[in-house]
Amino acid sequence: MKIRTYFIILMLTFAAGAAALVLFTSKDNGNLQDPVAVNEVLHSIQADWDTIERHKNKTNLDYVVTDKNGSVLFKTRENLSESLNEAVIHRDTILDIEINGKMAGRLFVYNDSFQQLQVKKQRMTVFLITILLIQVIVCVGALLYLNHTIIQPFHKLKDFARRIADGNLTIPLEMDRQNLFGAFTESFDIMRSELERARLAEAEANASKKELIAKLSHDIKTPIASIKAAAEVGAALAGDKKVQDNYAQIIQKSDQINTLISNLFTAAVEELQQLPVSPADMESRELKSLLENSDYLHRGTIPEIPVCLLYADRLRLQQVFDNIFANSYKYADTRIEISIYRNNYCLAVTIGDHGGGVLTEELPLLKEKFRRGSNTEGKEGAGLGLYIASYFMNEMAGDLLIANGPDGLQVTVMIPLSGTI
Repeated sequence: MKIRTYFIILMLTFAAGAAALVLFTSKDNGNLQDPVAVNEVLHSIQADWDTIERHKNKTNLDYVVTDKNGSVLFKTRENLSESLNEAVIHRDTILDIEINGKMAGRLFVYNDSFQQLQVKKQRMTVFLITILLIQVIVCVGALLYLNHTIIQPFHKLKDFARRIADGNLTIPLEMDRQNLFGAFTESFDIMRSELERARLAEAEANASKKELIAKLSHDIKTPIASIKAAAEVGAALAGDKKVQDNYAQIIQKSDQINTLISNLFTAAVEELQQLPVSPADMESRELKSLLENSDYLHRGTIPEIPVCLLYADRLRLQQVFDNIFANSYKYADTRIEISIYRNNYCLAVTIGDHGGGVLTEELPLLKEKFRRGSNTEGKEGAGLGLYIASYFMNEMAGDLLIANGPDGLQVTVMIPLSGTI
């Protein structure tokens, strides 16, 4: 609707400018003198001819009166044509003054059409400049409106799609039904919710599988240990060499089975696919947009960021902040305190909440796979957020520090400075 309004205003201004130009160019810009006023001047001079020196101009015209010999008898002001040649050159109106049927002199009415034309040109110029300014303002307004309703929402959708492709499904997409992408925004966020639900279901299934493998490995290891112990006792009591060899083979196979079970457990529980991390130089001011993107509920205030050059992977750093803010939203649900400061060869970004923190003995475990604090009971989660964040920071030669603050959990992201690696 607003685009249509902008378009209508533009069309009206274009039409007004075109109409003004047509009127200006089509109007006769020749001699613009009023013939009635000229005739009035001539009659008043004829009436005052005998007392011409006391003649008074009753019109807005400028003129010169001469006798038949060319001598000036009267003029309204200086710098007017005083001879027939000057009057012809200037295109003045030239009239003979007749008294009693005889020519007594001449009247040169000053031609001011040039000045009138200049005034009209100036007015036309001002009008056209005003029209142009209105058009510029309307165009700028239209561009700003398009940027707000199309370009910015498109970039948000683009960033959101990149996050989805990178596996970040926790941050919802802000919906704005006022822009042209409102319906698409809602559909995209529904897709994100479904994918997140599917991921959680997959994580729960994987956790169940891991738990089953752990139980089976324990259940299998127990009888294997018993078999091995019995074989060791039998080997010690056997007097026959052949029997001892048989017991030794049983012991060897028990160890082999135990090793296979341990390998199976390790492969199922501890293997995570490594994600590529490609750090490069980036300006510290870019942190502002990363933190704003992660803090989509606007729980924190971003302080002034020290100017420096960082060595980090922008995409992975975004995921680090996403995971930290998502955990704070999910488990604390309070306002968030953000502080940014230089710390030796790193830029430290501390993100703290007011959710009470976790038990001291649980702090070292939060960066391990599938480990969560005791305050997470009844809340969805796979226990991988801080582990992945820690892994990314280690790959960027930085660190992730977790501690209890005055009244909540504090996570500090240590981002290395460029040139210090």
